Amino acid sequence: PYKKIIEYPEKHEVHKVHHEVHEVDEDEVKVHKVHIEKEECDIERVLLISIDGLHKVDVDVFTKANPKSTLATILKNSIYFTNVKDSLPTDSFPGLMAQITGGKPATTGVWYDNSCPGYNVLWDETLDLDQTKLNATINQTALPERLDENGTCVKVQPWDFLRVNTIFEVAKKHNLTTAWVDKLPAYSIVNGPSGKGVDDFWGPEIASINKTNVTQVEQYDNNHTVAILNWINGRRVNGSSFNVPNIFGGNFQTVSVAQKSTAGGYKDAKATPSSVLEGAFKYVDGILKKFLDELKKKDLEDDTIIVISAKHGQSPINKKLLHRINDTYLTSQVGADKINQLTTDDVALFWLKDHNDSSAAAASLNKNKTHLGITTVYEGKTLKSEFGCDPKNDTRCPDIAIKVKPGVIYSTSTAKIAEHGGFNEDDYHVPIIVYNPKIKGKQCDDKIETRSIAPFILSVLGIDGKELEAVVKDKTPNLPIFKK
Repeated sequence: PYKKIIEYPEKHEVHKVHHEVHEVDEDEVKVHKVHIEKEECDIERVLLISIDGLHKVDVDVFTKANPKSTLATILKNSIYFTNVKDSLPTDSFPGLMAQITGGKPATTGVWYDNSCPGYNVLWDETLDLDQTKLNATINQTALPERLDENGTCVKVQPWDFLRVNTIFEVAKKHNLTTAWVDKLPAYSIVNGPSGKGVDDFWGPEIASINKTNVTQVEQYDNNHTVAILNWINGRRVNGSSFNVPNIFGGNFQTVSVAQKSTAGGYKDAKATPSSVLEGAFKYVDGILKKFLDELKKKDLEDDTIIVISAKHGQSPINKKLLHRINDTYLTSQVGADKINQLTTDDVALFWLKDHNDSSAAAASLNKNKTHLGITTVYEGKTLKSEFGCDPKNDTRCPDIAIKVKPGVIYSTSTAKIAEHGGFNEDDYHVPIIVYNPKIKGKQCDDKIETRSIAPFILSVLGIDGKELEAVVKDKTPNLPIFKK
């Protein structure tokens, strides 16, 4: 029903690739559109997988060391995008929003899971009625509030916070079926502003386990695996009958936790994984095998596209660069009385009580940038140029954003050896892998961003990516492998 012109190679033809150069408005980057000799194919569904923390270099190192792995096998029938930049900041929330809306934080309104548009808005386990329960639900009394058109305080549900529509909402307009699993109930934001984008959403609470224990996180990720296997088999998460979704997927946390664990991480600057991290990669590789096997068993493999990427990377890869700095030093430079909210990881975002204080605050931070581990302070014109927003016109936009030196984490905790959220390569250089058994393996080195995943997913289902509001506003290009 969704006849596409995806450019697959004929089985016995010489692999011919033609490059057509065309201009993209965004950043004046020239993109090479790869045209592969065509065989018509019906694509019915797209499975989107985020392996949180996965770097492009991880794919290369793992598949070289494990040439018979599922991931190595997948690459033989994939377009492998190697020059990908994640959403900035590289937090999970804006990272996922980029993939399902095609938008930047300035457009989606989602900058972090902890932001302050006048009031501290925290989308995490603290919203749960009981975060010790796997099937936790949101405590309605804990939700932030806003004034409606009548001046009445109303609760802001996670999906109310998102400013633009999602691939799930667009799919519903075309009578398609959708499903998603993620790490906590607040990820119901994926429903989009309508609140109805996802037919079967599940957000098992990761805080219900010891989320620093890799073994426990593997057991937790099993829940996500079972959910996706259920969907492939035409069942909801609860086991009841369900259409096999047209857009579905979820995230996996094991790699991310193993990267941050003091027992894990990398052995060197070349991203050689520790035994703990190697085990995490093999665990996720086993999950991928389960998905491929089940799709094949149900005769769904040929008409399914699998997209593998990551909401974020993790920094630093090189443990020798790790430098922990107490974020109270940032507070003292700006003045606690002037700060509405300071959000830190390997990044720092300031929301000030008075926007007019931002210039002086930035000057103070710049004066002490060496001591504070700062590379760049974005404020005023530089903030607007880099992120496309003005805090004086948009309360979601931070007043100041800080890019740290590689390895800097604003924390005194010794529980983690890496973090994400920042603007360095280890934070944002993630892969995009587009798999189907009829695709002949090809590497694409063009500069792209993870937000191109959103219009791509719609396009392979026969839907115009411009039905996504953020794609139009941010002029987000499609992935450069398919004809429009």
